[in-house]
Amino acid sequence: MDKDAIANLIEDKNKTLIHWITEQDDDKWLEGSEGKWTTGQHTLHLLQSIKPLNDALSMPKFLLRYKFGKANRTVRNYQTVINRYQERLKEAQGITFGPSRNMEIPPLTEKQYILDRLQVEGKKLAYKTRKISDQNLDTLILPHPLMGKMPIREIIMWTAHHIEHHTNTLRKNY
Repeated sequence: MDKDAIANLIEDKNKTLIHWITEQDDDKWLEGSEGKWTTGQHTLHLLQSIKPLNDALSMPKFLLRYKFGKANRTVRNYQTVINRYQERLKEAQGITFGPSRNMEIPPLTEKQYILDRLQVEGKKLAYKTRKISDQNLDTLILPHPLMGKMPIREIIMWTAHHIEHHTNTLRKNY
């Protein structure tokens, strides 16, 4: 998938999610199914996953290469990345990683701020995706807590799917 298509996918998935959340009643922000995240927690989780990616993409590329290394394989296509993610999710059996573990419910007073930040971070990611060289997209790698080290192109494609995954979960259960 070329970088313009990936950037467009990020923008579309993020726009769909934000529109859906904006249209929901405010009480949905604070409610979730038994033992499941609230809409606010889903949204905060996505922000917590996109922000570090943007931060990494802002770093000098030589530093990323030094810190994480270079890819030792060719880039997988979008569907292969998604299939691999779904397999890993099944293997993880509901384990939550990083700052999203034991996440508190964001108060309703933070809803607009979190949505605005998610929108900004999504736009940043699309912009950075369009600006990074194809060589860096395919050879530089970043760590993913569930998937391991991935070429940047794959982790950005995964991010688009991750947004869609949470949007679908929200639509289905909330």
